[in-house]
Amino acid sequence: MAEAPRSLILATYRTLTSVAHPLAGLILSWRLKHGKEDPEHQGERYGEASLPRPDGPLVWVHAASVGETMSVLPMIERIIAGGRVSVLLTTGTMTSTRIARARLAAAGLNGRAIHQYVPLDGPRFVRRFLGHWRPGLAIFAESELWPNLILETARSGARLSLVNARMSDRSFRRWQKGPAMIGALLSRFDLCLAQSEGDAERLRALGAEPVICSGNLKYDVPAPEADEAALKDVRAAIGERPRWAAASLHPGEVEAVLDAHASIAAGRPGALTIIAPRHPERGAEMAAAAEARGLTVAVRSRGETPAPDTDIYLFDTIGEMGLVYRLAPIVFMGGSLIPHGGQNPIEPAKLTTAILYGPHIHNFADVYAALHGAGGAEEIADAADLAGKVEVLMTAPAAVGRHAEAANAAVSAFSGALDRSMAALDPLLSETAGGR
Repeated sequence: MAEAPRSLILATYRTLTSVAHPLAGLILSWRLKHGKEDPEHQGERYGEASLPRPDGPLVWVHAASVGETMSVLPMIERIIAGGRVSVLLTTGTMTSTRIARARLAAAGLNGRAIHQYVPLDGPRFVRRFLGHWRPGLAIFAESELWPNLILETARSGARLSLVNARMSDRSFRRWQKGPAMIGALLSRFDLCLAQSEGDAERLRALGAEPVICSGNLKYDVPAPEADEAALKDVRAAIGERPRWAAASLHPGEVEAVLDAHASIAAGRPGALTIIAPRHPERGAEMAAAAEARGLTVAVRSRGETPAPDTDIYLFDTIGEMGLVYRLAPIVFMGGSLIPHGGQNPIEPAKLTTAILYGPHIHNFADVYAALHGAGGAEEIADAADLAGKVEVLMTAPAAVGRHAEAANAAVSAFSGALDRSMAALDPLLSETAGGR
């Protein structure tokens, strides 16, 4: 591991987070009031374990939210299958936590792989967390560069790896303004596995070493499953109505999608728009926005299915995106009409869906470039463009099929990141299993 550069900014951050522990309660109370924290597991955010530590070597895997969680779950299954270590998975959001716990249980990994919320990035909370769990290896996903988590983990003697690492041009330019700080953090990692050669080059330039381009783990995530009985029921309720979906939708995009729905329905009476919010807890406000326009809304969390006069079918549930993608032959991926950076289109691509996206996709630029280049996805500029492209596709099922098949072929060509990542991690895993 390279010697870490000194950083005044990092030292200041460490000092401030050391003395700001009393503010943690206020922060968590505010988040709890706004539905962003789990009241039954709030102690975990202070580093207080709610489960005993398994005997033997332990690998800690941290993923921030839903996308990162989904990408590391196959890796966790591989690590457990090796039979040498147990795994602790931490996440930071309620949605990712629900998905993580459900998937670990469904895979039969309970006991060998357990879940906790990640502690707040305060030295005291992180030390308490590490003192209980004592990981031999910590694996952080993508761009999780919380200073105290990294520095205290390294200080504990654990090995560190950054997997599926990404460093966008925007983040790179920002970090270049504080090279000592990012250098001090990246130098603590024993191994960085980058999503692309571009990510690898930017990580090396900022001080990471060694860096290996192993590919994007999200290409290897299995297509999301769907309950067959539920799929049959909803398909029967929808019948032959023309339909499309707006998936992983953010609040700033709702009006554009509703505008597009109005235009599509004017030309194709009976058209159904399926909306799946990025955060299910925002479903109520999206339903209210639709109802304010006089639209009829069926809400999935209430057990409702679309009636013949339903305009909007709102999927405000967790773990049912596989159902959404199987219902809609055309999907607009949210987070892309606003400067959010886009949402992961790999899942709908694996389920042979025609994909539309907006101009703001920098978080998944490589993925969208591959899909667009293969003819598996089309960019839209605004609500009018979205409506126009959906209408064209609705009238051309053969074109939908070609788009969908091209999207599926494009993502299939990029598989293999999981195998490459596991091969690169094997020395660290073996060392951890040996008792480090």
